Amino acid sequence: MFALAEQLQRDTVLLGDFSLCSLLLMNDAQYPWFILVPRREDVSELFQLDADDQLQLWTEATSLAEILKDTFAADKMNVATLGNMVSQLHMHVIVRRKGDPAWPAPVWGQHPARPYTAEDIQTIREKLKLVLPDDFRFAGESA
Repeated sequence: MFALAEQLQRDTVLLGDFSLCSLLLMNDAQYPWFILVPRREDVSELFQLDADDQLQLWTEATSLAEILKDTFAADKMNVATLGNMVSQLHMHVIVRRKGDPAWPAPVWGQHPARPYTAEDIQTIREKLKLVLPDDFRFAGESA
């Protein structure tokens, strides 16, 4: 049975689900930083997904990156899988802007996280409701 890694549970807010991946918001208000996690058990590497899931992950990641670039006025989108700290396969999709606190360096380890307020999270959810595809299921809402 699929279970989200403990560190991801601690560091993120669950926004909802695409057909393959759960969409998480990193709880760091310095950057619009999203994480896709394929809901597959015991997967730590891209090549461990079957071909259909690999294609679906890439489809969800590229679609999300395009939507976020427009929605959050990105100068650059950072899309990466690392897994050095959390082995569960997950893909970071991070909106970068010239002048953000870490620009132009990677966001990892640059500054302590600044948590979102409940109102900030709700604002992000409302923005995403306007732009995510109809088949996206927001957490806490019935289908």
